[in-house]
Amino acid sequence: MPTAIAVTSPDLVLAPTDPQTPLAALLQSPHAQPLDAALVDMHRLLEQHGYVIALYPASLSAAHEHRLHTVRSLLETDRLTLIKSPLPPLGLAVLVRQLRQLSVCDFSPGVMASAARLLSHYIHAGAVLNSVARLERVPVGLTAHARSWMPGSQFAVLANPEPQLIKVGSAGALTGPDFACHLLVAKGAVGADWVAESLAPAWRTGAVQEAAPPADSAAWWGAGKLTEFVAHLPDISVLYQLVASVRREQCRWCAMELIGDRCGFCASRQPADEEYGGPYGAAALSPVPASAHHARPLTRAERRRAIAPGP
Repeated sequence: MPTAIAVTSPDLVLAPTDPQTPLAALLQSPHAQPLDAALVDMHRLLEQHGYVIALYPASLSAAHEHRLHTVRSLLETDRLTLIKSPLPPLGLAVLVRQLRQLSVCDFSPGVMASAARLLSHYIHAGAVLNSVARLERVPVGLTAHARSWMPGSQFAVLANPEPQLIKVGSAGALTGPDFACHLLVAKGAVGADWVAESLAPAWRTGAVQEAAPPADSAAWWGAGKLTEFVAHLPDISVLYQLVASVRREQCRWCAMELIGDRCGFCASRQPADEEYGGPYGAAALSPVPASAHHARPLTRAERRRAIAPGP
């Protein structure tokens, strides 16, 4: 069975891109499920899949986050990892879907968990807002704050991979991805036309798709009226090549396989290997030029590896 991907909200489970993409398990809040039931569900999930990678937003309530750690502690398992993500709701949903896509490949659970950091570099997550007066997760200057009080103002904000903010209709532009991508849009009360007519052509997106607005988006962005958007890599062959191209190591603490400088399960940092000349550590998880990974068809050997059942 593939490694299970779990989430803390149904909004983080986007429609699958193909019949092979599995769904994600839902880890409910303590208000919706008693602790005994949560323990039974997680035990069953671990028995069925072997390992569970749970992703949750940094904005998750303290009670819900505490429940996740309590379940892992009471089960005394090292086969469950909890990954807190700073991505906005729609961006995290895209990352979750990408990991769901890769979960049916031949990657080990440790590599899958480490890949969350790598793939986050290629997610351009932003929104069009009617005000940035309450935006706390992206730096906002005094001028933008003042313009927020002007009727009819709209702002385009990018939260990941690098913070950006412009006023819609000004000469400025958001710096987009340097690779072929698709655009996922959660239309709201403002900004949908600008995303379709200005942003998508400027970023040369191959396709524009729609998703339902996540319930937590307004709180995350600090605005009641917004349209959220995410540019991302949709092709599983490119995602597979990105992850497969990074050198794999064995964690020197828990012995799990990993990519980069931090174990995805025990979170321990790995010492740099001075004898190795290729990408390693944080550099190994940095974005690479778009020319390094093309959306080409997989070779026969690569396709066998990409669709082979996981451990």
